[in-house]
Amino acid sequence: MDNQRTLLFAALAFVSVLIWQAWQKDYVLPQETPVVANADGTIAQPKDVPEATLDNKLNGAEAVELNEVRTSSRGQVINVTTDVYALEINTLGAGISQLQLLQYPEEKGKEAVIQLLNGEAPKVFVVESGLISQSGDSPNHHALWTAKQNNYTLTDDTLHVPLTWQNGKGLTVTKTYVFTRGGYKVDVETRMDNNQANSWSAREYLQIKRNAFEEKKANSFIYTYTGGVLYTDEEKYQKIDFDDMQDEDLKVQSIGGWAGMIQHYFGVAWVPEKENQYNYYTKSLDDGTYVIGAYSPSKTIQPGESKTINSILFAGPKLQDQLVATAPGLELMVDYGKLTIIAEPIFWLLSFFYDFVGNWGVAIIMVTFSIKALFFKLSEKSYKSMANMKIVQPRIVALKERYGDDKQKLNQAMMELYKTEKINPLGGCLPILIQIPVFISLYWTLLESVELRQAPFALWIDNLSAADPYFILPVIYGITMFFQQRLNPAPVDPMQKKMMQMLPIMFTGFFAFFPAGLVLYWIVNNLLTIAQQTVIMKRIESGQEK
Repeated sequence: MDNQRTLLFAALAFVSVLIWQAWQKDYVLPQETPVVANADGTIAQPKDVPEATLDNKLNGAEAVELNEVRTSSRGQVINVTTDVYALEINTLGAGISQLQLLQYPEEKGKEAVIQLLNGEAPKVFVVESGLISQSGDSPNHHALWTAKQNNYTLTDDTLHVPLTWQNGKGLTVTKTYVFTRGGYKVDVETRMDNNQANSWSAREYLQIKRNAFEEKKANSFIYTYTGGVLYTDEEKYQKIDFDDMQDEDLKVQSIGGWAGMIQHYFGVAWVPEKENQYNYYTKSLDDGTYVIGAYSPSKTIQPGESKTINSILFAGPKLQDQLVATAPGLELMVDYGKLTIIAEPIFWLLSFFYDFVGNWGVAIIMVTFSIKALFFKLSEKSYKSMANMKIVQPRIVALKERYGDDKQKLNQAMMELYKTEKINPLGGCLPILIQIPVFISLYWTLLESVELRQAPFALWIDNLSAADPYFILPVIYGITMFFQQRLNPAPVDPMQKKMMQMLPIMFTGFFAFFPAGLVLYWIVNNLLTIAQQTVIMKRIESGQEK
């Protein structure tokens, strides 16, 4: 077996999977969610509030119609500005309806920044929270709250933004958002003061609502996951996509954990109190939006008593240091897929080199050298096998001419040749197969790490996460692949030989759409491979090695 062919066909299969994923996202139409109408023709109220019961028994995400009359159709907008956020909190519901990431422009060099949360169609992505009580006398995310001022700006290390709801009977609820300088973690404190004559019971719910819009990507050829995610102590990290939510409502109980929605580079998650058991749920709503969230056990507050519930909202770029510091397992929002166990050490190594050199492109080159050094001995065995195969290639061609179409005699003669020359044609396959998961993990590391988003390298490459605008790197890659092929034995079969000759051209075309950081890795890897193979080939030809 030709070892290089094994690697190239594996790479071609991997690229083919990427193309299929991109095609699926672009051309397979999603199912439409039907719109439900009332008997009079008006649109029914979306059932987006968890059912309220006094016990802690899980009743799923079934919703109830809202009984209270809305006093405002929009509420009052509270503007909040920090060093990383520009956001709006609407007093109707006290949820964040708009949120911009001030340090992340949509396109490199442009002023427009990423708007992560948005309450207006066609791109709906909001966070909601509230209290639910069987009595109905509670502030859910459709209730009207009040605020002391319309504008808040971070001037110290923290900023508190309180909103208040009162029922007019002595019950007061204060929801306070606490923002921290440089952080994408928002502490949410819900204080309940019961000055009524009777006890009052309620529970908190935290949820994220989003429709299935696709965010704008710098490279539409690349597929990344968009949808719900859930982390519990029992099941750990799970993806719950929009189709799953439409097929079945999630009903899970867990102590601690978190629920979120992620997209490429960015994510939003609610982290409830870790010491209490929460009910996690999903819901597909009639208006085409999807909900994932959690609600707490019922809390009873006696007359004259106060209680506070503390939760955490994470909304922003999936920076791994901040995710790790926020909650256990939250770093898994960085979607490395099934090879996370390999990808995480690769990212650590990439960050380690970046801390020294201050350039992600140079860090990629240094990681490539490190991976090459790690697999040096395995690669050496593979390259020796290919070098020996190349030396006996003329004799294999002669055998093919001698035996013609007699496959049985040809195979027997070739096996005898391998035995005489002490060549194992399969000897180099295992080392290559072992390296393939590492290559794939590195691909996902470079693709998913927001730290590399819009990162410059050198010269014309000012964005490692986007394709080379002048296609210079893909052409260089094609050239290195061509020279690498010249060092290996050509296939005996003419058809296979033609296919192998076309591969550099095909991969040049594929890599024209890949992020420049990925192409840079493959160029450096090819150059190191050429150098290693050349040295081994010369040693074998001179008789120094066998």
